[in-house]
Amino acid sequence: MATRKIGPALAAGCTIILKPAGETPLTAMAIVEILERAGVPKGVVNLILPVPSGPAIAKMLKDPRVVNLSFTGSTYVGQILLKAAADNVIRCSMELGGNAPFLVLADANVDDAVAGAMLAKMRNGGAACTAANRFYVASEVADEFTTKLSKAMSELKMASGITAGAQLGASVSVKERDKIASLVETSISNGAQIKTGGKSPAGDGAFYPATVLTVNKDNPILKEEIFGPVAPIVITNSDEEAITLANATEFGLIAYVYSNDLKRAIRTAEALESGMVGINKGVISDPAAPFGGVKQSGLGREGGFAGIEEFLETKYIGVEI
Repeated sequence: MATRKIGPALAAGCTIILKPAGETPLTAMAIVEILERAGVPKGVVNLILPVPSGPAIAKMLKDPRVVNLSFTGSTYVGQILLKAAADNVIRCSMELGGNAPFLVLADANVDDAVAGAMLAKMRNGGAACTAANRFYVASEVADEFTTKLSKAMSELKMASGITAGAQLGASVSVKERDKIASLVETSISNGAQIKTGGKSPAGDGAFYPATVLTVNKDNPILKEEIFGPVAPIVITNSDEEAITLANATEFGLIAYVYSNDLKRAIRTAEALESGMVGINKGVISDPAAPFGGVKQSGLGREGGFAGIEEFLETKYIGVEI
């Protein structure tokens, strides 16, 4: 993710201060070293790891040399940063939380939809802002989809990343794993039915199994960004109902639609309140395309021409000769 910010910022002629997530700093450190070895002058790309991070970031945002803040993270932290940036009217690019709906319409190819769901849900173990978070499946194909997705999820090998054949690793922390487990437990207490998974394994490590639930449309898990390997399925009776439920959130980063009728899929995609929509695809992120959301999922875009424009200022010069 850091490269998607560093690349356009360097192309626009900016110097950069990079603050990676405290839990996962090593890749960012390697990137900065590689850039310096490639010829980027020292001091152009700077990495910091302050502890605690809040006061250090707040101090930087009061420095007049800071003109842009590009952040990827939770909506809660993004709101704090927007408030801090307001004092100096710092331009902000925000890639914030998601609650991605995955719509399977009545005419969808179920096998393709399951394959796409496994990509959209399980990339990075579900810990991605683009992860499918809520599954709205037409009643005509709901049983088949649920059965096949549950089978595919149950067959994933959960193990440490150093284990041969591992397909589902641990969460970033035990705290994060326990949050996922708590969401599932609350969902079950509100009527969810477990189709596979649904229970933390014994032993060490922040592991949680691939889980499929069937839930009612008002189940509380549908309001949360799960950020883990849990797929709650809601049965819908029409495209209109699926669209209404999909839009019933303050988030709008990405959505997915499966249908064999392209016109129907595009009509559905246009009605979804989302910055990005994948039609019959479980992964649509592309460095050449604008990446970003609407509503409380963020401001601005990364990638493509829009991505570099986040680091540029428009100037109009009128001349009379």
